[in-house]
Amino acid sequence: MSLFDEEPRRKTVHDIGQDLSLLSVGELDDRISLLRAEIARLEEERSRKGDSKVAAEALFR
Repeated sequence: MSLFDEEPRRKTVHDIGQDLSLLSVGELDDRISLLRAEIARLEEERSRKGDSKVAAEALFR
């Protein structure tokens, strides 16, 4: 990488409750996508844990 290459793109991070007034429409879209992906990840984990709980309860019946 030379001195004239573009800077590497910073990872988008969103802090809940942060001021949104300085973000562009593109940045807002990026954060919406990021948060939707995180919600999907959380729902998958919740589902996995729920499946484990059901299996454990069935084992002790």
